[in-house]
Amino acid sequence: MKSLPRPDAIGGVHIKYLLHCPRQLWLYSRGYRPEQRSDAVAFGEAVDETTYTRRRDIDLGEAKIDWVTTGAIVHETKSSRRPSDQHRAQVRHYCLLLERRGVNVRGGVIHYPLIRRKIDVPWDATARTEAETTEQQAQEVIAALHIPPRLPRSRCRGCAYNDYCWAEA
Repeated sequence: MKSLPRPDAIGGVHIKYLLHCPRQLWLYSRGYRPEQRSDAVAFGEAVDETTYTRRRDIDLGEAKIDWVTTGAIVHETKSSRRPSDQHRAQVRHYCLLLERRGVNVRGGVIHYPLIRRKIDVPWDATARTEAETTEQQAQEVIAALHIPPRLPRSRCRGCAYNDYCWAEA
């Protein structure tokens, strides 16, 4: 078994990939990065670059927060039209990373500019426990010697790793 990565080496992408597909996280952690060839990823980057343009990214090393407002509220922009638990977990992880740096975090907000909606992500003891548990799960998947099984093909639609996982099928 590979040693567990440091908690500060786990970024928002790791959390998002874990909750979408552990196999995707495992491949990503080993340097397989087909996202740059993905139309969905390019679209997401375009939405990120063209909305909320007065904000400034907060670079924490492995994690990059879209922006933080006064009172330590984490903001994340998503190109998706459908809010998901992955998005909320990613914001909770950002809150955890900031808290570890001594910031008194109040919560998070996920912005969905394509559907003109935003969702509050509370930050409390329960959210902290969820973030720590998710981070531990990500560390375990990354440290695993063998690649996790692929998901049912119906859940792989739109995934940048689809060709890798299903090329031989």
